[in-house]
Amino acid sequence: MGDTLLAFKAGRALRREGTNFVDPVATKGAIMIVNGDDGLLHFMWKNRTSNVVEEDLILFPTDATFVKASGRTYVLKFSSSDQRHFFWMQDASSARDDEFVSNLNGYLEDPEFTPNWPSTSSAGPSTSAQGASSSNFQATPEQIEQLSSLLNQMTGSNQGGGVPEMSLSDILTPANITPLFTSHPQLIPTLFPHLPPDLPSPPSQEAVERIVISPQFRAAVTNFDQALRTGLLGGLVRGLGLPEEAGTGIGPFLRAVQEQADRENANSSDDRMDTD
Repeated sequence: MGDTLLAFKAGRALRREGTNFVDPVATKGAIMIVNGDDGLLHFMWKNRTSNVVEEDLILFPTDATFVKASGRTYVLKFSSSDQRHFFWMQDASSARDDEFVSNLNGYLEDPEFTPNWPSTSSAGPSTSAQGASSSNFQATPEQIEQLSSLLNQMTGSNQGGGVPEMSLSDILTPANITPLFTSHPQLIPTLFPHLPPDLPSPPSQEAVERIVISPQFRAAVTNFDQALRTGLLGGLVRGLGLPEEAGTGIGPFLRAVQEQADRENANSSDDRMDTD
């Protein structure tokens, strides 16, 4: 299908015949901007229930715009024709609508556009998406336990209400990650296959810490966060040893990490009892 440059939750909406009224369709979906295998930019609408792309429009620079019709309903319109395609934002919060629309219009204007997210000012998502999809990374029990500890620190005050709305950038910060390399230096060799090829072999703690504080790493975390929010990463997270449901959003991802850590801790306790 090509490289997904941008994706966010959105459903389709249909204009009532003979009127200017537009009605939202309840089907869960996602708008995707894809750099196709044909070298062209594609605007796709994917059904998040069936996982099928039901609409695929080829876009040419400056020909289309994505603008607000009313409320959270938007229209994709073309200067070269009278086509109108209506969509409505399906994310529970409208806080990021303007971000998605701005970045979408950036790609419609220029396929080489670099998206602008508040938490990063570097690197487009296609590089990190390719790297993630090609990785065979399997999280170790210890890595999962460490991440679980970070999650517990951040969600401990909200045990009764589930995982709060947050981004992975709030969790995977240099302040949270770099102490792990000091307390658990054995983690560094396990990361080596997934690090840039120009690092010394084996990589030093300092080299790995430089990666963690780099704009490229922050961009990759942000892009993974964005992709998780589309609910379309069920297949990818299986490579992390997590269930497919973990790829349907930030909350399910964090819960799956916590649940797997609990299982690994229980298994470790059983093993220790067997050897006593």
